[in-house]
Amino acid sequence: MSNLHDLLEKRVGGGPAPGAVGLVARGDRVEVVAVGSADADGRVPMGRDSIFRIASMTKPVTAAATMMLIEDGRLALGEPVRQWLPELAAPKVVRTPASPVDDVVPAEKVITVDDLLTSRAGYGFPPNFSLPAVELLFGELKQGDLQPRDIQAPDAWMATLSRIPLLHQPGEEWLYNTCSDILGVLIARVAARPLPEFLAERLFEPLGMADTAFAVPARKADRFTSYYRAAPAGGLQLLDAPDGQWSSMPAFPSGAGGLVSTVDDWFAFARMLLAEGHPEGTPGGRRLLSAESVRLMTTDHLTPAQRQRGRLFLEGQGWGYGGSVDVEAIEPWNVPGRYGWLGGTGTAGHLTPATGAVSILLTQLAMDGPTPPPLMREFWRYAAGA
Repeated sequence: MSNLHDLLEKRVGGGPAPGAVGLVARGDRVEVVAVGSADADGRVPMGRDSIFRIASMTKPVTAAATMMLIEDGRLALGEPVRQWLPELAAPKVVRTPASPVDDVVPAEKVITVDDLLTSRAGYGFPPNFSLPAVELLFGELKQGDLQPRDIQAPDAWMATLSRIPLLHQPGEEWLYNTCSDILGVLIARVAARPLPEFLAERLFEPLGMADTAFAVPARKADRFTSYYRAAPAGGLQLLDAPDGQWSSMPAFPSGAGGLVSTVDDWFAFARMLLAEGHPEGTPGGRRLLSAESVRLMTTDHLTPAQRQRGRLFLEGQGWGYGGSVDVEAIEPWNVPGRYGWLGGTGTAGHLTPATGAVSILLTQLAMDGPTPPPLMREFWRYAAGA
């Protein structure tokens, strides 16, 4: 495609997605395009300031907040989390991944902060979602549900989690999603305040992320997109409207996937990481994160074997803290060191520290699995200049 508008226009309206907002930044050049509509009926035009459910693009934000507590001296990477999360003080592990949930052995090591940040605590999604211990994550904890009002409050959620065995020993395997939700509870308990308050004070307000939160107030509902999935018989099925699940604060603010945001809000977060923790994307002023914290977030921490076993989710990527890190040039967009993640609601955000590039794509069409859809791949190809 010759430009971003042409690329997005091809895939929305008459295509699978009602609308989209894309941002591609290369150094000081920033290209932002909004096409289509915020609803399937075409009544509300999509705008640059449209608000989306960003799903797992929440994970890097949660990791950044954890690093802030580490810099505050309230946590340490190698510290066991049992002081703050006593529910995880003595976890059990299924004897084999396919074992019944009552066939367990004790964990061989404690769960640490680093285990949660790298998604290697033993909880989460493997390639096989039908394993008994994984089925409990879906059934009891509503993992991956993206219906925030259906999820228990943090203390009750942790009590339920404590009765579910680990799928693997802590530190052994990379498993997707659940560790970021546990981090959200950890942040709230260490900070002695709800996760939404901590994120607002320490990240969103300093970065000017005025539309990023766990709910959309009524005064902003006219900018909030509807959310859809492809219907089996064709067309779109409405999953959530602006006055639906995100219209009030949930009991469980999900550190794995609960945020709503805009393209410019997440761009402010990405620019902060590119500027090694400085707000406004440039050195100067009060730093939000140290350069070392940003380096740890954007560095792959997985072994080659762990990356290989996680390939259902990771394509040419490893995992840093809260997001993937490209390590193999499988596709033109797999630039070594590119950091970020995508959301099951049809969103994606990445930044490349070596080049200063940022790409953000926001749609309101749910993904039908871990594999990125064609629009996302075409967008990444365009962002890579390929």
